[in-house]
Amino acid sequence: MKNLWTDLCDFFFPRLCLGCGKKLLAGERALCMQCMSELPRTHSLDMPGNEMECCLWSSPLVCRASSLFYYTKGGMVSKILQGMKYQGRKELCRQMGHLLASELADSGFFTGIDAIVPVPLHPLRLKRRGYNQSEWLSKGIADLTGIPVVTDALIRTHNNATQTHKSGSERWQNARHLFRVTPDSNHLIHKHILLVDDVFTTGATTASCIDSLSSIEGVKISVVTLAYAK
Repeated sequence: MKNLWTDLCDFFFPRLCLGCGKKLLAGERALCMQCMSELPRTHSLDMPGNEMECCLWSSPLVCRASSLFYYTKGGMVSKILQGMKYQGRKELCRQMGHLLASELADSGFFTGIDAIVPVPLHPLRLKRRGYNQSEWLSKGIADLTGIPVVTDALIRTHNNATQTHKSGSERWQNARHLFRVTPDSNHLIHKHILLVDDVFTTGATTASCIDSLSSIEGVKISVVTLAYAK
């Protein structure tokens, strides 16, 4: 009965690849194997001093930073991010978290990390969207690493306009004083935090989060994102 129901669903509501639009085969999720193999990987996950780390060297608290894919406007990674953010595809976020964690697993990137902190959405945007894509990306990482996801330590204080169409300087101005830590962040004292976001562009949002988290005594921070925009 289950196979019949699955066949009927696939017939009337075929699952299509986000990249090429072709029908997905059994076992394929979101992307077909061909599109998955063509995703533009950064190949710098386990390389100290990679270009993303260089963007964050001004903060002495940052231990490591990495990203899985390069982002280009209109590219395949852009389509994935659109699905994660605006099409209600929470499980796609989780799937990408699994992929990110599995490709980082052998590099030692997660060694010593005590908690995963997703970049938060403002409550109004969270209510409108229904979920935080960075939180679900974090859940995917947690599924494979066993590191707990902490969502009550950092909050977004302003419902600022989207960063998508802003210039680099506008993004930095828009992200100033955007976050603050809560009293519940006390359990992160002297802990190593993994800050997780979907995409790293100018680094303005990441830097604002790090600035707020730096008020936690003895904290260390690593950063990982699904995508990195050159």
